[in-house]
Amino acid sequence: MLLLLLLLFFSSSLSFSSAATSDNSVYDTFVRCLSDNIKPKDQISKIVYGPQNSSFAKLLQDYIRNPRFSTLTTRKPLLLVTPSQESQVPATIICTKKIGVQLRIRSGGHDYEGISYVSNVPFIILDMFNLRSIDINMNDETAWVQSGAILGELYYAIWEKSKVHGYPAGVCPTVGVGGHISGAGYGNMLRKFGLTVDNLLDARIVDAKGQMLDRKGMGKDLFWAIKGGGGASFGVVTAYKIKLVRVPPVVTVFRVKKTLEENVTDIVYRWQFVANKIADDLFIRLLVQPGTKKDKNSEKESVDGHEGKTVKVTFIALFLGDSDRLVSVMKSQFPELGLTKQDCTEMSWIQSVLFWANFDNGTSEKVLLERKLDSISFNKRKSDYLKTPMPKDGLEGLWKQIMKLGKAGMVFNPYGGKMNAIAESKTPFPHRKGNILKIQYFANWKEAGFEAENKYLAQTRRLYSYMTPFVSKNPREAYLNYRDFDIGITDNGNNTYHQAKVYGLKYFKGNFDRLVKVKTAVDPENFFRSEQSIPPLPSFHQCKTKKRLTLQDHMH
Repeated sequence: MLLLLLLLFFSSSLSFSSAATSDNSVYDTFVRCLSDNIKPKDQISKIVYGPQNSSFAKLLQDYIRNPRFSTLTTRKPLLLVTPSQESQVPATIICTKKIGVQLRIRSGGHDYEGISYVSNVPFIILDMFNLRSIDINMNDETAWVQSGAILGELYYAIWEKSKVHGYPAGVCPTVGVGGHISGAGYGNMLRKFGLTVDNLLDARIVDAKGQMLDRKGMGKDLFWAIKGGGGASFGVVTAYKIKLVRVPPVVTVFRVKKTLEENVTDIVYRWQFVANKIADDLFIRLLVQPGTKKDKNSEKESVDGHEGKTVKVTFIALFLGDSDRLVSVMKSQFPELGLTKQDCTEMSWIQSVLFWANFDNGTSEKVLLERKLDSISFNKRKSDYLKTPMPKDGLEGLWKQIMKLGKAGMVFNPYGGKMNAIAESKTPFPHRKGNILKIQYFANWKEAGFEAENKYLAQTRRLYSYMTPFVSKNPREAYLNYRDFDIGITDNGNNTYHQAKVYGLKYFKGNFDRLVKVKTAVDPENFFRSEQSIPPLPSFHQCKTKKRLTLQDHMH
């Protein structure tokens, strides 16, 4: 083992040494190009970092949210570009194209497959974290927010201006605005207000030609594409104009935990019939995790076989109203949970943001401005959609799987409400009417190494496999912001369209081909690409028939 580690270290040292020479050349060439495109030139040294720079490693690491993609053997970027002004983004694109390497765009680093900061070919990271301004206009209840802001900063800025406004986006405050919105985005107000992109009014994007375009300039097709089709396939979205929503001065939350010993199967079974039909003001998420129970014959927790094991199901809710009305709604529509007023806590909307982010009661709102995570764990995510309720024996089999696996869990997010009122083709995100809920599979672990990684990846895949009979089919749908390479990738070669169609239909269903058409129009050379990007149709030179095929030809 020691010999192997020494060989790995020696090999990586040689690679780094040879790469450093190459990187110096890339740095010089890139900076010379920028100097022709950025004024004043003295800004350049403040925004471009090569591996030889003492700040490079820290800047790279700051927004790596999944250490699976930060190992000795992980390819590092040739350069980090950290623009402080949107006007520096076009030059970054132009110069990256000039030196012929790939560009990855990072806003918050929460993408589950590391797409924004990892590549298997030479690449540059365009890191947006300095572009984080938020300009709120309460007169028309809108805001311009730059892509490098995090959701916590956005929520805090809204709260400073108004105690009765919010924005329907994610519950994790450190998620970057850029990726969250362009991948559709959702949160615990989606049943009332829809997805994050359903409240998007305008955007600024820099295309592959280095042109800065607003909604009018980019046209309706490109604007449609970045409302859930993944902005990084089409350009660099630098800012969004969003529509704020009105929230009551008092909202109510609850967190009720149940185990197998508390009739959880019957409760969850009933919840499936209620969660997407209950009052639109109410969102009840299910968190399902393995757990242990006390052995009756000992104070110690037993984990032998299934003895001593259980499944913990937590019902987590946000209600846009007071506790009296919430209890009344629950008693009439979901009495099986047995909710009482003592289970409920009334608070302001901004305090509910802290509650959902698992901060202790009484925590200052300023914690939402914190960009660093207290702890970072290795993780894997997958997704599914449920169109019909699972039978009780299916739920019981699921509990057995979770207890057997021991680490992987699931989150069930209900749909209905506003989600039923918007057509599948309105945005690239198609998973609307007809879905009861969305499922997220998850595993988090602390152990480093391939053995641990393979073990926990296998757990999420086994849960996913178990659910096959119960979830959507033809295609088996998936959510773009829960990136998952298991469902297909492309090598961006000659067969890109057909490779991409495998995952593209899962993420976008019938909207995939429209996204391909937009991509072909705005980035035919496929400059903005990744393992799961939207592909352009093959160019004239790639067509084996030596003729330019139509979109319809390629679809068949």
